Amino acid sequence: MRRTMPAPPRQAPQTREPEQAGTAGTGEQGAGAERDTLRTEFSFELPRGYVDDSGTVHRHGVMRLATARDELIPLRDDRVRENSAYLSVVLIARVITRLGTIEDVHAGIVENLFASDLAFLQDFYRRINAEGHTRAAVTCPSCQEHFAVDLAGGRLGES
Repeated sequence: MRRTMPAPPRQAPQTREPEQAGTAGTGEQGAGAERDTLRTEFSFELPRGYVDDSGTVHRHGVMRLATARDELIPLRDDRVRENSAYLSVVLIARVITRLGTIEDVHAGIVENLFASDLAFLQDFYRRINAEGHTRAAVTCPSCQEHFAVDLAGGRLGES
């Protein structure tokens, strides 16, 4: 006969990372418990912008965090199988939820972006999914001062 004591209920660790861009703590009302929230969508502004068939330029958009599924599904796409460089086009199209007034962003739209905009989105994707923020360390070419720039958008002089 085995005698064992019931195991105490397991509790999730109560660790909390310092708040960064993209996370914010909110309290639950009534329960008094603290809950962390995760920022899953990030606004951006393209350097040039997507020009649609009517000539409208779309620069502001929203990208969501990628899931494992987002990274796996494009691998089954015939266009990606034929040309592995097409992977980034399909992947970026999956995670952009809005571009200007366009809410149905698909690979055809991403294909027609200017090369500088696609490069921006690839870097933006890497930053929010791998690093968890949209800031980039830069150095002033004149004074060699080091500072951070938020790639999520905004114009020079805006805070």
